[in-house]
Amino acid sequence: MRIGLVCPYSWDVPGGVQQHVGDLADALIARGHEVSILAPVGDRPVELPDHLVPAGRPVPVPYNGSVARLSFGPRTAARVRKWITRGDFDVVHIHEPAAPSVSLLACWVAEGPLVGTFHTANPRSRAMAAGSHALRSALEKIHARIAVSEAARRTLVEHMGGDAVLIPNGVAVRRFADAPPLPGFPGEGGSIGFLGRLDEPRKGLAVLLKAFALLAPRRPGLRLLVAGPGDPGPALAAVPDRLRDRVVLTGRLDDADKIRAYHSTDLFCAPNLGGESFGIVLTEAMAAGAAILASDIPAFEAVLDGGAAGETFAVGDADDLARRADALLDDPARRDALSRAARLAVRAYDWDTVAADIVHVYETVLPGDATALLPGPGSRGNT
Repeated sequence: MRIGLVCPYSWDVPGGVQQHVGDLADALIARGHEVSILAPVGDRPVELPDHLVPAGRPVPVPYNGSVARLSFGPRTAARVRKWITRGDFDVVHIHEPAAPSVSLLACWVAEGPLVGTFHTANPRSRAMAAGSHALRSALEKIHARIAVSEAARRTLVEHMGGDAVLIPNGVAVRRFADAPPLPGFPGEGGSIGFLGRLDEPRKGLAVLLKAFALLAPRRPGLRLLVAGPGDPGPALAAVPDRLRDRVVLTGRLDDADKIRAYHSTDLFCAPNLGGESFGIVLTEAMAAGAAILASDIPAFEAVLDGGAAGETFAVGDADDLARRADALLDDPARRDALSRAARLAVRAYDWDTVAADIVHVYETVLPGDATALLPGPGSRGNT
């Protein structure tokens, strides 16, 4: 098939949706399909895949509790129309169709088989609630809907009506399975790892830093490996000056070093406060065989199989995080058991499986096939 993938968020800024679209494209190409991605692209120096078409310069916009870099307006609309016309796609797969960016423009412009994937999980989404009537005419053109999690499906149902088949985010399991640790890690005193945007409060770095300040004085040599772009800002003030050199800030890592970071810690922590529909960072850590401690938000509990593939702590509670991390750091046998369980559980999220399910959805909307999405082989949810 000729498949067009639409990503609403700036390709040069790391994010879960961008990564999902890029990995999906790779998986589809590996299966013999022809793929083109349309996405905004800013000024950051990043290597763009050959099959990506820039849709215009993005601008930062507050969106669903965060700041997203989106592209809209007449010039962007013209580029969307040109990409769709020249692409002559068998199916156009639009990610976050409700996002006020190239995704919504593509919904308005495109004709023919359309598939939409919904990533957002926010029951109080002001953007979707305010625009629900205006959005409905565009979203009604979508023949098949996919949600990456039950939380994302529930957000769609509550704000827009209709339903979606549940197909989770994928992870390239083999890519993360083995890698040498970063130099000097994990170290004799042990280490805890974090990966995410440092300046986005909902990623929970401030909670982890408070917990580290409680743990570090009684665990000589324990270090905190903090990987990701952004400035930690005031959150770092929770760590006393005498412990500050044990917080290692790597900045943004390339893909190879990101994988090494997962293999560099005794305990990987995801302290997110909410607004996550899935948790790609967790599936990556699981694929790397990390022992995981995550906040008990519903999306994370679902990915960790109710605690079987990783332990959880009370969201936002630095004291609880510190207690549970302390116990896990003292129990290598428990960490090994969590690592084995994570590697087993993550197989369900491998791109080989996820891409096959998505291709099945494409097949249901092609001319001559049923245009209503029905459960079929590999289907994971309701329609």
